Amino acid sequence: MKTVRPALIAAALLLTGCASSTTAPQASSGATWWNPLTYSWSSLSPLNWFGADLEVSEQGVGEVNGATPMDLDALSDGLQGEYRLRKGMRGENGEVVNFFQAMKDGQVKMEITGDATVSRIDVMDGDVKSGDSKIGTSFSELYQKAYGACRKGTGSDRNGLECKAPGSQHISYLFSGEWHGPDGLIPPDDTLKSWTISKIIWRR
Repeated sequence: MKTVRPALIAAALLLTGCASSTTAPQASSGATWWNPLTYSWSSLSPLNWFGADLEVSEQGVGEVNGATPMDLDALSDGLQGEYRLRKGMRGENGEVVNFFQAMKDGQVKMEITGDATVSRIDVMDGDVKSGDSKIGTSFSELYQKAYGACRKGTGSDRNGLECKAPGSQHISYLFSGEWHGPDGLIPPDDTLKSWTISKIIWRR
């Protein structure tokens, strides 16, 4: 045991020296080495366990805004590591749209679209508020009538009604509900009273 202990100490010192070294001989060969001392452990920090709840504001969602790169790490940091992100592309109006889906509990809770930087965030997470409004808030709590504030949804939102959030330049709410009237027409205000927010949309 006396001969083994010095060997173990020497090996530990050698490993410590390699891990803390900023210049490794293998770097010139093009090999990539993982150094735990330079890995970002911020998502595991106890300081992040009790972070403020995400909100939709004029500035964006959490810390994600129009200046945030369409990059997995940047988006994850801006959303406080709350979601698992996956990247995708789709065709829309003859163009390719790049997006990230934010997943939680196996469900899509947000969709973030943009080119170099974020241009739009669709929020479907009931835990994320916009002021006092959230998924499930009724139309009648925010509006008396649709005229002047709302328009028919488009694309995948065509069955809903999109309304500008009161006093906002960047936030709108997509309302959904039952109506059996003609396609393309906005339901009457009496019908809309029972419709609720199904999506909060932030645009740059």
